[in-house]
Amino acid sequence: QVQVVESGGGLVQAGGSLRLSCTASTSIVTIGVMGWYRQTPGKQRELVASITSRGTINYANSVKGRFTISRDNAKNTVYLQMNSLKPEDTAVYYCNAKTIWTDYWGQGTQVTVSL
Repeated sequence: QVQVVESGGGLVQAGGSLRLSCTASTSIVTIGVMGWYRQTPGKQRELVASITSRGTINYANSVKGRFTISRDNAKNTVYLQMNSLKPEDTAVYYCNAKTIWTDYWGQGTQVTVSL
């Protein structure tokens, strides 16, 4: 069983920045892929960014050049640095830990970007 806990959401003006953190209850070196997803009401959850245990990174086209995912293995934490935020980035952001057996999700953290 893996628990992941997100933090760092909040309200920010368009053009601003936020950093989300996701801390796992186990070593993230043993987790195949750590990722950030987001969801708005009435829409499917979508991948924002992911990073594998080997460091391979993937971004959604909508956030390329603005968001950066990184990991600190010593702290079992994955970060999502979000710059140049837009109102359309408003969503609940979820951390995901993908193992060979199953996926684990955090409770989500709200990010709201105002005009």
